[in-house]
Amino acid sequence: MSEYFSLSECDVIGFDLDHTLCRYHLKETSRLIYESFARYLVEHKGYDKELLHLTPATWDFCFKGLVVDLEEGNLIKLADDGTVLRATHGTKTLSPDDITKHYGPKREWKHFHCLNTSYTRSAKYYFYDNYFDLPGALLCARVVDMLHKRGAEITSEFWKDIVAAIDHNYNTSAFREDAGTYFPSVKRNPGCYLQPCSDAVKRWLRSMKTSGKILLLVTSSHSDYCRLVCEHILGMDFEELFDIIITNALKPGFFSLVPQQRPFRTLVDDVEDSEGLPSLEKPGWYSQGNWPHLHELLKNLTNKSEPKVVYFGDSMRSDMFPACSFAKWETVMIVEEMEGEGVPRANPTPSNSPAPSESPVEKKGKFEDQGMKSPSAVSNQWGSYFIDVQKNEGEETQRLTWCCHSIHTYSTMAVPSIEAIADLPLDFKFQRFSLDKPSTTGYYPRPPDSLLKWEQNQS
Repeated sequence: MSEYFSLSECDVIGFDLDHTLCRYHLKETSRLIYESFARYLVEHKGYDKELLHLTPATWDFCFKGLVVDLEEGNLIKLADDGTVLRATHGTKTLSPDDITKHYGPKREWKHFHCLNTSYTRSAKYYFYDNYFDLPGALLCARVVDMLHKRGAEITSEFWKDIVAAIDHNYNTSAFREDAGTYFPSVKRNPGCYLQPCSDAVKRWLRSMKTSGKILLLVTSSHSDYCRLVCEHILGMDFEELFDIIITNALKPGFFSLVPQQRPFRTLVDDVEDSEGLPSLEKPGWYSQGNWPHLHELLKNLTNKSEPKVVYFGDSMRSDMFPACSFAKWETVMIVEEMEGEGVPRANPTPSNSPAPSESPVEKKGKFEDQGMKSPSAVSNQWGSYFIDVQKNEGEETQRLTWCCHSIHTYSTMAVPSIEAIADLPLDFKFQRFSLDKPSTTGYYPRPPDSLLKWEQNQS
């Protein structure tokens, strides 16, 4: 395999939607998602109203890549081999001695092998790897704090309420029925939460279409929400940009399940046909589906037995791992945490985009002015997304995090945003991640600060 990767070599360019093609205003969206989940617990499950009140400083806890250990009631941050680097019980940081009490002298988390080889969810743990459920990590920790305050026993029962809160706000009918807090808020004021794509990104998409590439959108969002997002970020004519749109794809099952388990369905007025399609015959907009049937269509459209596909996404669990492992696609991971460590994002504010308007929530006082940390920034409590220090018997060793190791293993390359590469020619050669190359290889336009420092210390 070549050490370089170029979009010009690909026949099909695929995209996830949320936090990939669509950039969100992370602070506003995170506050809304937290409020959506917490309000459900208070109004439907009888939890204390204190859950609804947050200070800006509280958001330092919100950190992508954490695992909820439901057996211990802890949140943990893992090294590349499953060693527990940091942990909290609720929002309280556990000392190295406390971690040893929970996980033994080697600080090994016993379910690591299962998570590391499948990235699936379990009744024993939950992996927070995307911004749509990330505020749930903060909520989960605060619930544990509240149960302790009451003197209640910490069991995994509370987790069922957290899952119910997620389902209440995100289930496929919630948008249509104006249910929950999240969808009604975004529908009422999309500009507060969604960032329009720059002209450079729109030109980039059109240039790929013009050059004969097949453009593909695969999102787990339902068709009605996808339409609202795409109209806002790309324009009313967004459907012209894509040959195939697949909504409610239910990733990672889209990649891992056989066609009989997840057939494609047609849509009429955003309602899925009850009859699944036996195969995919032509381009268009579909719901659910599976990659083997999509693969057959792409073979027909490209007249190639093995069309080369690259897929852009932001989730290791839903995008990178399954697309790489099952579909054997090239994968480009959008890692917003790179921006939090000094990597510039191209064209941060599209010149034709108005500033986001104020939402009713904003009028209570802007969190930005009060010091709210962006969820993609380095956390004081959790450290860097890429590198951390393992403290053991007075010695400190720098370690790659499990999230960083996963990026190097299942991604062809990583960028902070699509805008970072939108002005480059299609035949631009990117360096790909490789086991026999330094860990800094594969990030564009450059590696995050912590990895650069780590690499310098290694040499």
